Amino acid sequence: MSQGNIKVVEKQLSNAVLIPEIIRLLDEGHTVTLLLKGFSMRPFLEDGRDKALLTKPVNIKVGDPVLAEIEPLHFVLHRIIKIDGDDVVLRGDGNISNEYCKIGDVKGAVIGFYRKGRTTLDYTDGTKWHIYSYLWMRLSPIRRYLLAFHRRIWLKLFPVNGKK
Repeated sequence: MSQGNIKVVEKQLSNAVLIPEIIRLLDEGHTVTLLLKGFSMRPFLEDGRDKALLTKPVNIKVGDPVLAEIEPLHFVLHRIIKIDGDDVVLRGDGNISNEYCKIGDVKGAVIGFYRKGRTTLDYTDGTKWHIYSYLWMRLSPIRRYLLAFHRRIWLKLFPVNGKK
């Protein structure tokens, strides 16, 4: 069959349907690449542009980006900002408020991100990620203003995926 006769069908599934299947694959020991949806990890990661490479979580710690179930069938990909016993506090880089779960609700750990259409992985244990994380987590008191600048000015000057 020639390539010209291949019909590509794109389907979008709700997270409540897709993520449990991803978790099953992670539990079996597979890694999964997930196209990111939403704006909670701005300004580093963008909706529909970037991808996360996930694995089963082992030895998670503060600063790690994780896939977590914060309510039944409500999943988020956020950074851990605090662990207190079994309680985990999460915050998306593009958020100013926290979300909460238990250690057992952390379903996936991010190994790295494919950003801006690149095929090279930005590893979460790499120098680039550590510098970004160190700075961004300490800018929390002024994050609201930085995110407003990013949304109102930066994205108008430098649109993502050609979107204005």
